[in-house]
Amino acid sequence: MATADDLKFQEFDDAANLLAANPDATTISIDEPVEIPKNQHSRLQEPGREEDDELLGTDDSDKTELLAGQKKSAPFWTFDYYQTFFDVDTYQVLDRIKGSVFPVPGKNFVRLYIRSNPDLYGPFWICATLVFTIAVSGNLSNFFIHLGKPTYHYVPEFRKVSIAATTIYAYAWLVPLALWGFLMWRNSKVMNIVSYSFLEIVCVYGYSLFIYIPTAILWIIPQKVVRWVLVVFSLCLSGSVLVMTFWPAVRDDNRRIAVATVATILLLHALLAVGCLAYFFDAPELDFPAPIIPAHNGTTVITKSH
Repeated sequence: MATADDLKFQEFDDAANLLAANPDATTISIDEPVEIPKNQHSRLQEPGREEDDELLGTDDSDKTELLAGQKKSAPFWTFDYYQTFFDVDTYQVLDRIKGSVFPVPGKNFVRLYIRSNPDLYGPFWICATLVFTIAVSGNLSNFFIHLGKPTYHYVPEFRKVSIAATTIYAYAWLVPLALWGFLMWRNSKVMNIVSYSFLEIVCVYGYSLFIYIPTAILWIIPQKVVRWVLVVFSLCLSGSVLVMTFWPAVRDDNRRIAVATVATILLLHALLAVGCLAYFFDAPELDFPAPIIPAHNGTTVITKSH
């Protein structure tokens, strides 16, 4: 009859002997899952670079490109191709508007709101609303300034609509196009520069203009001090969105080129706001012709108006 020692496995005895010889040896249990070691590249990565990658959105960019490559895009001459640019719901548009009005310091607008689904619906209607808001508010401002003057006759200036549309839509499309081309050119010179897509840049510029819609309504107030305070406040909000979006993309470039790029972006943004205020609201006083008042003795008296 077999004894208890004969029923033992020889492998268990060998393992017990090895553990007795080397108590610090690592053992693996069958019940415990094996932990896969993390990527060694992430351990060697600098902390500052991890922050830059988070701002630029490079961590998710590869996944986004892979997912985009799996989708079959329709030809550009079909309606389905352009339908994808307007495939957003109301909650997404409102969330992006809120992000442009209340920017979060240290957060990238493209990474948080745009990269998952860039659209043209929001920028198109924001620009259209801004065009009519500026044109109507400019006419109302001119009416209130000259209200009560007997020589003034209100005539709506419909040409302001076409001028505002040309200015705003040209800014919302041509400036992003120039910036996109510049980033692509610098990307070929400096490897660390991240170049946004043209659609993403258009989204950033379109949503950054939303703050000027309530500002244009408040520009009706005939006080220059109030108007300029509103301009500065709007520039700080919308300009911070542009800076926090494009500065991480060019910070690895030459220092002078990076600073000049951001300064140019802010300068063009400020010129748009100041130009709209100066042309549509701060128009010079019109020199009205002096009214002719007939006298009782048959002569006419010409009064001089200022």
